Amino acid sequence: MNLFDEMITAQKHHESRGISSICSAHPSVLSAAFSHTRTHKSTLLIESTCNQVNQYGGYTGMTPPDFVTYIHAMAEQIKFPKQNLILGGDHLGPEVWQEEPAEIAMEKARVLVRDYVDAGYQKIHLDASMKLGDDPVGPLAIEVGAERAAELARVAEDSWNRHGREEAPRYVIGSEVPVPGGAKESENHAIPTSVSAAEETLLLTKKAFYERGLESAWERVIALVVQPGVEFGHDFILDYDPEAAQALSRYIEGKNLVYEAHSTDYQTLTSLQRMVRDHFAILKVGPALTFAYREAVFALAMMEKILVTELQRSNLIEVLDQVMVSNPIHWQKYYQGDSTQQRFARFYSFSDRCRYYWTHPTIQNALSSLLNNLRNQSIPLSLISQFLPAQYEHIRQGKLAPSPQEIIKDKIIEVLEDYWAATSDWDIDESG
Repeated sequence: MNLFDEMITAQKHHESRGISSICSAHPSVLSAAFSHTRTHKSTLLIESTCNQVNQYGGYTGMTPPDFVTYIHAMAEQIKFPKQNLILGGDHLGPEVWQEEPAEIAMEKARVLVRDYVDAGYQKIHLDASMKLGDDPVGPLAIEVGAERAAELARVAEDSWNRHGREEAPRYVIGSEVPVPGGAKESENHAIPTSVSAAEETLLLTKKAFYERGLESAWERVIALVVQPGVEFGHDFILDYDPEAAQALSRYIEGKNLVYEAHSTDYQTLTSLQRMVRDHFAILKVGPALTFAYREAVFALAMMEKILVTELQRSNLIEVLDQVMVSNPIHWQKYYQGDSTQQRFARFYSFSDRCRYYWTHPTIQNALSSLLNNLRNQSIPLSLISQFLPAQYEHIRQGKLAPSPQEIIKDKIIEVLEDYWAATSDWDIDESG
C-alpha cells in the first residue's frame, strides 16, 4: 500500500490519520516545508493548481515538467529523500479555459492532465465542475461534470500506462459541491456539503468511470472534495463546526475513501484535529503559509527601521505597495473600499493577495537589501521579542539561530506544525 492507501485504512479503523497538502510555489514556504517534514521523518505532499502550473506556464511561468524539476532540485539541495515526496495536481480540468467552448476547453484540459501525469505527478484531482463557454444556461448538471472528469481520467490512465511506472495515480474527484450557483457563503456561515450532493457526485462519477472501462482507476479514487463548513475571507475566518458536519462525516465511514478539504487556512489546531477525526483527512493549506512569511518579513522590516539609517534601508513594505499599486491585476477586483481600506487589505488581508508579487525583481531586490542589512549586525533580542515573541522564545531555548532567514523559516513552521499535529493521530483537546 502507498501512503494514501494506508491513510484510508487507518481512517476506517477510527484512527485520526491524514496528510496536509502544501499548495504554494513560494521558495521560502517550500524550504520550510522540506525542513519541517525531514525533521518529523514524514512524507511531504506538494500540489500545484491548474492556474499556477499548466502547459502555457500558468501564473508561475512553469509547465508541469518545469515544476517537477524545480521541486526535485530543491529536494536534492537539502538532501530530502525523494521517496518521501509526493506531487499533486489540483483542480485539473478546464477551469482556466471556462470561457471557451466545451470542445476547445476540454481538449486543453486533456493536454493539461496528460502533461501532469507525464511529468510524474502521483495525486491527480480531476475537476470538471465548472460551466464552459457554450454550456446551456443554468448550473452545470452534475452528470456532465462527472462525464468530463471521467474523460480526463482516461487520459491520465493512458499516460500512466504509456510510461509503465510502477506507482499508479491516485485520484481525487469533485469540487466544493454544490457547485458555484448553489450554496452561498458569508462571513457568518458556510454550509457543509449535503449528504445527498456528496452521494450524487460519487454515484454519477463512478458510473461515468465504469462506462469508460475505468474500473481499476475508480479503485484508486482516494478522496472526494467537499465543503466541510470552513472558509476565510479578507477579514474573517469561519471555524469548523463538528455538529454541522456530522451527517457528512458519518456518510463517508462506509466508503473506501476520505474527504479532501480546501480552504483550511487559519483554522485552529483543535479544529484541524477534529476535521481529521471526522474524515476530512487531506487538508489543503496555502495562503496561511505565505501570510506567515509576510508577517515575518514585515516584522524584520520594522526592526530594520529601528536599526538601519534611512539611506541604507530597504523600505521593503513601501516597495511592495508601490509594485502592487502599479500592477493591480492580482488584487484590484478582490479588495473593495476606499484607498485606505484597500491599502490595509493589500498588506494584511487573510486572502494574502500580495503572495503573487514576491517574485517581482524590484521586490526581490528590496528583500535582499533587507536581509543583508540585518545579517550585517546582531539583532537585539529585545527587538525580536517585541515583534516576533515566539521566535524570541525559540532563540532563548537554543532551538533557533537569530538569523533573518532562519527566523522567517521558523515563522512558517509554526503553521506547518499545527497541520502535522492534526494529521498524526494525536489526542484531541475537546475543551476548546
